[in-house]
Amino acid sequence: MTAVTAPGAAKSPRASKGAWRRRLLYAGVALVVGYCLVPFYWMIVSAFRRPANQFENTPLPAPFSLENFSAVFNPDNGFGRSLVNSVVVAGVTTVLTLIVGVFTAYALARLDFRFKNALLGIIIATSMFPGISQIVPLLKLFTDIEWMNTYQAMILPSLGFALPLAVWNLNVFFRQLPFELEQAAMVDGCSRGQAFRKIIIPLAAPGVFTTAIITFIAAWNEFLIARTMVNEKDMQTATVAISKFTGSATFDQPFGTQMAAGVVVTVPLVVMVLIFQRRIIAGLTAGGVK
Repeated sequence: MTAVTAPGAAKSPRASKGAWRRRLLYAGVALVVGYCLVPFYWMIVSAFRRPANQFENTPLPAPFSLENFSAVFNPDNGFGRSLVNSVVVAGVTTVLTLIVGVFTAYALARLDFRFKNALLGIIIATSMFPGISQIVPLLKLFTDIEWMNTYQAMILPSLGFALPLAVWNLNVFFRQLPFELEQAAMVDGCSRGQAFRKIIIPLAAPGVFTTAIITFIAAWNEFLIARTMVNEKDMQTATVAISKFTGSATFDQPFGTQMAAGVVVTVPLVVMVLIFQRRIIAGLTAGGVK
C-alpha cells in the first residue's frame, strides 16, 4: 500500500530548501527591478510637481501639475526643434550602421580571406577607446573642413562608435546560420547576392532588428559628441537642450523642467522596447535554424 502524507505533515528538507531558493531568487529579481525603476519613478513624480514644490520628497505629487511640461515646450527653449534633431541624428546613424554593419558582418562570417580574424579583432578593439579621447582630434578635423554645427558632425562619430558593436553582434548571428542554406539556394539557381537577399537577410531579421534598436537608443542618448560639435541652438539635440535649460530667474534651478524633459525623451524609448521586446529577445537568443 502507498503511504499517504497527511496535509499537516512537515515538508521534507529538500522541498523546504527549494522553497527558500525560490524566495531568494524572487527577492533578488525584485531588488534589481526596484533599483532600475526607482530613479525613473522619481523622475516622473518630480516632473508632475509644481515648480514651487520641486524639492519635496513625498512619494506622489500633491497637487498634480503640468506646469513643468508647459515650460519644456516654451519656444525660448527650442525643445521641439531639438527633438527633431535627435530623431534625424539617431535615425540616420541607425540606418547607416545597419547598411555597413550587415555587409561587413556577413563578409567576416561567411567569406574566407586572409587576416579575417585580425580584422575582426581590430574592429572590436576600436570600441575599447574612451570616447573622450577622440573628441579633440574630431573637433580639430571638423573645424578645418567646416563641419561644425552640422548633422554629419554628430552622425559620423556616432556611427564610428556604433559600428563595432553592430558588426560583432551581427557577425555572431550570421555564424549561426548553416552554410547549407546558401548552397541550396545557389543550387536552385540563385547567385550569392540573391541568396543573401532572399535567404540570409530574412533569417537574420531578428538580429538585425535587435541591432537597430540598440543602435538607435545609443545614438538617441548620446551627449558628449553633440555637446562638443554643435554650439548653435537650432542644431542641438534633445540631450544637449536639457542640459542648457535655465530657470525663470537668475540662479533658479530648473529641476522640475529637466525632469519633465527627461520623461519626454525617455518614455518613447521605453514604449518602443516594451512593444518590440519579443523581437529583441528573439534577436539576442535565437539561432538560424527555426
